[in-house]
Amino acid sequence: MSAYVLPIIFISLFCYCSYKKVGVYDNFVKGAKKSIPLIVDIFPYIASIMIAVALLRASGLTSLIASALSPVFNFLGIPTELVELVLLRPFTGSGSYGLLESVLQTYGPDSYISRCACVILGCSETIFYVTTVYFSQTKVKRLLYAIPVALVCAVVGSCFACFICKFI
Repeated sequence: MSAYVLPIIFISLFCYCSYKKVGVYDNFVKGAKKSIPLIVDIFPYIASIMIAVALLRASGLTSLIASALSPVFNFLGIPTELVELVLLRPFTGSGSYGLLESVLQTYGPDSYISRCACVILGCSETIFYVTTVYFSQTKVKRLLYAIPVALVCAVVGSCFACFICKFI
């Protein structure tokens, strides 16, 4: 059934636009043209985040920080094996999915740690990527409160995810 969702949405949208006498293809081309300058404006921000995350992981600094902070995260209820995942998730989506894959292969998909990892990824977001994309296109340039609040919410969500997974 889920394989039909996107085709149904596109067909419904096309029929609605035809009913309203809207040029679907022309508007699509106009929107695509407007997206090129946006991509050019955002690219340096995204590239810098991706490079920084790759350097941190390649240097082993994330593993070192994860092992140093594991007592704090254990106190909060997050297993030691997931500390690096919680630390990397705000920076990179693909890197955190790579860590999820290794957790699933190591502990199996039905283990407590794997369930926690899946829920942590589901309840959190790549905070720095999202703020880069959204705030680079707005007039808001002072992120004094947005990023710390988002990071605290991500940690609280991760703690709550591990707490919920204990009972599932």
